[in-house]
Amino acid sequence: MVNDPETKVEELDLRGLKCPLPALFAKRALLRAPLGAVLDVVADDPLAAVDIPHMCAQESFDVLSSRRDGALVRLRLRRPTAAADGSPTDQDAR
Repeated sequence: MVNDPETKVEELDLRGLKCPLPALFAKRALLRAPLGAVLDVVADDPLAAVDIPHMCAQESFDVLSSRRDGALVRLRLRRPTAAADGSPTDQDAR
């Protein structure tokens, strides 16, 4: 769980990158992360606030939070441990 003090949160700084790179880099980081991993993403591309959650919805990643901090977008993402039906996620095969 995210509130679990044992959960390691990785940070991904995507400032300076423009669409579609923030979404692509976030996807790559989540696919490489272990199941259940949490990723904090920081981006300054205005489209990242739309593109990254959209990518997460398509790839079955979880968006735990999303907020604006001035010109920055901060998102907390998670690679789920299993699909909704309890089976391992299809990302494991990638």
